[in-house]
Amino acid sequence: MNKMIKELLIISLGSFLIAVAVGMFILPSSILTGGVAGISVLLLPFIKIPESTMIFILNVGLLALGTVFMGKKFLFNTCVSSVLYPVMLKILERFVTPVSMNPILAAIYGGILGGIGIGLVVRQGASTGGMDIPPILLKKFFNIDVSKSLIFFDSMTVLAGLFIYGLEPVLIGLISVYSTGMAIDKVLTFGGMDAKKVEIISDEYQKIQEDIHKIVDRGTTLIEAEGGYTKDRRKVLMVIINNSQYTKLMEVVDKYDKDAFVIVSDVGDVHGKGFTKEVARL
Repeated sequence: MNKMIKELLIISLGSFLIAVAVGMFILPSSILTGGVAGISVLLLPFIKIPESTMIFILNVGLLALGTVFMGKKFLFNTCVSSVLYPVMLKILERFVTPVSMNPILAAIYGGILGGIGIGLVVRQGASTGGMDIPPILLKKFFNIDVSKSLIFFDSMTVLAGLFIYGLEPVLIGLISVYSTGMAIDKVLTFGGMDAKKVEIISDEYQKIQEDIHKIVDRGTTLIEAEGGYTKDRRKVLMVIINNSQYTKLMEVVDKYDKDAFVIVSDVGDVHGKGFTKEVARL
């Protein structure tokens, strides 16, 4: 029961942030953003109904689509968000006067606030009932990141406005879309452990490997590889480290081979011994 209450409170907070983003930034500045808010702005010249009413209609339709493929919990939590969001938006429109501001600022801050709100809702296994439902379905069936597919769908919505509103509103809209996607990504990965994956190609891999175990205190993996040009068989040494261990690791590599080929990539989250589980020590 406590878990359910916590989920509902977070969903309520997320829905409120989305309503603030849309009601205080996106709609007043007529930002061509993605989601149902962006679609409502896009349709406004053709369908003369209030944007908030259009948002409600689109939310109901997309909720029906999500219900077909997702479970009861998703349906319940999404219904909560789908009701709270338009209701909060109506309340804000009635009692709060939006502040006039530069459209670029509105796009940035509206995008960030909306992204945080969507991220909070999605983390609870729900959606706002809007255009985040298709990305959630893509994540479920094809393991495509929610933030990436949402940026794609929203960008297509914004670009469609090029023929109606011109280039400048579209460019501003893309700022909002990118801000939303990045905020969603940060919220969905919040609490994960930032780390780096380092791949090392060196003839001195055995010495480097030993010092990584002893000095850096990380395990390693050896991968068989073949040079694409030389066809030589090589060992690639792979290690996952905390960001704080990167300098120490590079000192080890440089100690034995200053010409080593090193590939470094960021890792959003790591699960396993030494990261999310304690390493057993003798």
